[in-house]
This record gives sequence, structure tokens and C-alpha cells, in this order.
Amino acid sequence: MNLIDSLAAVFLLLAILSVASGRVISLVRLFSLQSVVLGLIAAAVAAMTDAEHIYVVAALTIVLKGVVMPWGLRYVIDKIGVKKDVEPIVPLPASLLICAVLTVLSFYIVQPFVTGHEVLGTITKNCLPISLAVVFIGFFMMIARKKALTQVIGLLLMENGLFLAAYAVAYGMPLVVELGVFFDILVAALIMGVLAFRINRTFDSVDTTILRRLHD
Repeated sequence: MNLIDSLAAVFLLLAILSVASGRVISLVRLFSLQSVVLGLIAAAVAAMTDAEHIYVVAALTIVLKGVVMPWGLRYVIDKIGVKKDVEPIVPLPASLLICAVLTVLSFYIVQPFVTGHEVLGTITKNCLPISLAVVFIGFFMMIARKKALTQVIGLLLMENGLFLAAYAVAYGMPLVVELGVFFDILVAALIMGVLAFRINRTFDSVDTTILRRLHD
């Protein structure tokens, strides 16, 4: 197993650990670590393909997603006073089982594409099923958790999975596109953090199921 495959395995493991975590602050730390791993994968791809612009993306990934965004999320958590997550909609054992099923399903879906086409490079071909699995896991977290902040982190996990897919298929996107995506994600994270803060101010909780009261 090469370096990129090892880092991709850690990338997937951190996503699964996020589903298993019961504390919001732990979710932020795991997202930060996963973003750093994503940056290291980008740096490894840059080193193996001589694509210098990917070094810039790797540095931005580590700085913005590994440091700046987690700091912003921790600031919102401190302001709201949330330390522990509420009980998830899906119990923990069932959530882990679903994550395992989603991972196997991702490899099953992607395997014909990997073996039947020459689009993927040999150094990143194992990253594509892992990226799809992380997208599925992030989407599942958004569905299976009640707190707005955990749903934000689920969305950010999905975005990390999409970036890994970009590295796997095309060794990264054009630099201008990636910078635009980074900016959009940063703004979206800030908006969702403010939304979570407003939900907490209005309902004294960040449990999104309380929003159903608006229909009454």
C-alpha cells in the first residue's frame, strides 16, 4: 500500500469516527484532522505528479479547513455553550453498521469504473471509492443527527469527500476553480454557524427538530 492509499484509509477512518463521536467538540477536532489528512494527500499527489499548483491547494486545505474553519466552529460552540451532542436519531451501533454498508456499497459502485476505464491514475485509483464513501457518510450524518452544528460538519465531510474525488480522477481541479470553491465553502460555513447561533438564541437549543414548531 502506497502513501496515498494509507492516507486515504485514515481519511475514511476519521469520517467513521465522526459518526461514532458523541461530542460536538470532538466532531470539530476530527474534521480538522481529516482536513489535514486531505491536505497531505494533495501534497503527495503533487509530489508524484509534479503538479505544483496542487501544493497551493494542499496548503490552503490545511490552513483554511484544518485551522480556520475548526476555530470558527469552536467559537460558535463556545458562544452557544454546547459541549455534548444530543441522542442521535439512529443509535450508535446501527450508525456504524450503516457506515460499513455505505463503504462496501461505494467500493461496489466504483469498482467497475476503476477496472474498466483508464481514466484513473494508478496512484489514486483507490481514493475514488473512499471519497464516495465519505460523501455518503457525511450525508448520513446530516440525516441522523439533530444538532445544527453536527449537520454542518456532515456537510463539510461531504465536501472533503468531493475534493478527494477531484484528486483521484483528475489530480485536482484548476487552481482558480479550487480557490473559488474554498471561498464559497468558507462563506457557507460562516453562514451556517450564524444560523446555528440564531437557532440557539430563538429556541435555547440547536436541535433542528424544534423547527417543526414553525408549522404549528
